[in-house]
Amino acid sequence: MTDEADVIVVGAGPGGSTTAYHLARHGLRVLLLEKTEFPREKVCGDGLTPRAVKQIVKLGIDTTPEAGWLRNKGLRVIGGGVRLELDWPELASFPDYGLVRTRLDFDDMLAKQAVKAGAVLHTRANVTGPVLDGAGRAVGVVAEVAGEEKTFHAPLTIAADGVSGRFPLAMGLAKREDRPIGVAVRRYYHSPLRHDDDYLESWLELRSREAGDKLLPGYGWIFGMGDGRVNVGLGVLNSSAAFGKTNYRRLLVDWLGSTPPDWGMADEANADGPILGAALPMGFNRVPHYTRGVLLVGDSGGMVNPFNGEGIAYAMESGELAAEVVVQALARPAGPARERALAAYPAELKARYGGYYRLGNVFVKLIGNPQIMKIATRHGMPHPTLMRFVLKLLANLTDPRGGDAMDRVINAMTRVAPAV
Repeated sequence: MTDEADVIVVGAGPGGSTTAYHLARHGLRVLLLEKTEFPREKVCGDGLTPRAVKQIVKLGIDTTPEAGWLRNKGLRVIGGGVRLELDWPELASFPDYGLVRTRLDFDDMLAKQAVKAGAVLHTRANVTGPVLDGAGRAVGVVAEVAGEEKTFHAPLTIAADGVSGRFPLAMGLAKREDRPIGVAVRRYYHSPLRHDDDYLESWLELRSREAGDKLLPGYGWIFGMGDGRVNVGLGVLNSSAAFGKTNYRRLLVDWLGSTPPDWGMADEANADGPILGAALPMGFNRVPHYTRGVLLVGDSGGMVNPFNGEGIAYAMESGELAAEVVVQALARPAGPARERALAAYPAELKARYGGYYRLGNVFVKLIGNPQIMKIATRHGMPHPTLMRFVLKLLANLTDPRGGDAMDRVINAMTRVAPAV
């Protein structure tokens, strides 16, 4: 087992594996350290928007149905007494289809692509902290590998260890409490009637029993898996007074109890596994994204989209960007020249997402008010053109140049909004 590399990547989720793939493809020696073993389960909706699909294609992965993927045309939205099917927009920048695949083999597939590109993967390697030099800069990591403590060295480390962010915490990077956070719970159900749906389905009217039946800021989802099962779950934001007071597992069961009996989701006998939950760190809730030899990627840097709770696309995008910056940085001598190159990473993240996440933070606060949530649902849903605009905004799907009027409005909004 080699203990020297050009870059160490902590965590082999979508962000870590994508980073490792792009680094290795450029000829760098990459150690990818994952605390679990593949295949392994993750709490997720398993739905991938066209933004995520673009990144998957960049990794050279076959996304055809023959390769085991279930494709979807767009988003079906249910709320305010309206049922609306919105196709993914036709854009030059992104494909016009989404995908569904369980994290059980999705993450495994990405890690294998990184290995194929040349990264060295160690599973059951639980990173416990950084190795610091005299100036407090990370020059490696300490990990427990098969019960034995092991030290790995590299001039740069990528923290892609997810929402827990244990590595950034060990570097003194705490979460920002002024940024939004969500909670998601999900469960699989056997549902022959709904398992092969060609739309992702979103339910906008979730009500908290504990908060007097008030509308919650969030949505429920039903995503067909194509294998006889559906992934059903809900995500709720912390901008509501009911946040923290609501029993989300009971909320999920109550909501599914209102679905048609022939869907099979109201019957406990059709459940496949327990209800599992996870936090969603949003809007850059941990910064700086580069400091003292460490770059934060994906959930570790709080990059979940505040508008829709999507994290995989941003983990993969930030991983690709981190790899590009690191390749350039390591081509320079250690010291001021290399640090100037590394400073481009947080600057580019801010330029790409800062204004958009600022708008998302405002959106989160607004829909935290049950009255605003009710008005938005009841009066927005009956207008398909408005909802197509909302889909583009919430899914962050526009063409930066040459797009339609909706694209130009959304792009202008994100440019003028001050970056988070």
